[in-house]
Amino acid sequence: MKLTVVYDNEAKEDLQSGWGFACLIETEDHNILFDTGWDGHVLLENMDKLSIDPESIDILVLSHQHWDHIGGVTTFLNRNPDVNVYVPSSFSANLKKEIVLRGTGKLYGINTPQEICKNIYTTGELGNDIKEQALVLESENGLYVLTGCAHPGLSLIIEAASSFGDVIGIFGGLHDSQEYGLFKEMQVIGAGHCTSHKNAIRKMYPDKFVKISAGYSIEI
Repeated sequence: MKLTVVYDNEAKEDLQSGWGFACLIETEDHNILFDTGWDGHVLLENMDKLSIDPESIDILVLSHQHWDHIGGVTTFLNRNPDVNVYVPSSFSANLKKEIVLRGTGKLYGINTPQEICKNIYTTGELGNDIKEQALVLESENGLYVLTGCAHPGLSLIIEAASSFGDVIGIFGGLHDSQEYGLFKEMQVIGAGHCTSHKNAIRKMYPDKFVKISAGYSIEI
């Protein structure tokens, strides 16, 4: 399984940065895009520079209904309308309708933890004020969590992910979380996008910390 960040606040040389997050997950059977950033044109341009064909993606997962994670949806669907789309059930009716009108794939509203495809799970819809889902990626060694912003709190996300096994790593936006003890047993901490306390996490876990940006890639 390979993860490639295609949209982030920071970007490697030759790629564009932008406030938001998007990550491609490549497995033997599926290509899954997790979030779209806020600017679909930047998303597609970064994909082109990374030699990623948007039409090769068959699943789109949206973490939560904030502009910096769904802003690129319509632009992406104009390029590839055939994807199946997974959103938290709390997404607005108007946004769900827009996705259905733009796309030809199926739209799934997620409530509870469940398998999306082989080795890829959703935590289900979490949180109160801001509803959000995260992805759980199953490797031979353990589980990795992929978050958009982690608004519901890391403890809740890790608890939900742990229902599938032992969590050994995390990637994505960690927002304002200061639940540093949750990283103790992890092997890698890929902090990007909205993570407010990157320096604190880096100082506490220097051997595990990874600063991700658009263009960052890892095989798990």
